[in-house]
Amino acid sequence: MSIAPEQVEAPATDAVLFRSSPWRTFIAVFLLLMVSFAAVSPIVAIAVGGTGNPWWQTFTQAGAISAVAAGLYAWSTRGALKTWVRVSSGGLELAAQDSDPILLAWEDIESVVVRRVGMRSVLDVTPVDLDRVHPVDDEGPGGPAMTDTGDGPAFTADLSEIWPGPRALKRELARRMPTKS
Repeated sequence: MSIAPEQVEAPATDAVLFRSSPWRTFIAVFLLLMVSFAAVSPIVAIAVGGTGNPWWQTFTQAGAISAVAAGLYAWSTRGALKTWVRVSSGGLELAAQDSDPILLAWEDIESVVVRRVGMRSVLDVTPVDLDRVHPVDDEGPGGPAMTDTGDGPAFTADLSEIWPGPRALKRELARRMPTKS
């Protein structure tokens, strides 16, 4: 089990927390399924020669199915994986998909990139040197997943479910990240 951000003392008092939200996931999946039902049900009605059901009955069925499916996904193993990012003048803290949190001071970060991969937003944090990464807890499953980038190995996190959203995180990172000379 990952450490919650409340269990970790922030490196500075001006910290801004971005965390995953199962409610945001529920709403996104629910709306996606409702739009799908709205687009497909007239096509199905034409294909089968009409269902004989009033529109409100189809809408109620779509709402019930969407609510159950969105709820199952949002609180499933994949949907419930906790991700949080805390940005402050002291550095960047990251715990992705139930990993142990790590802390990187701004001078220990080579680059931070928020990018799109299909429909998902992904954060890549490339440290100057992996020896300068500070794990918060050495007892757990380890730090966030890693990927190879042009700058070297980077910690990666799926930002699709964080709140405030990836754009707000990108603005906060741009405000805090010192420029490299």
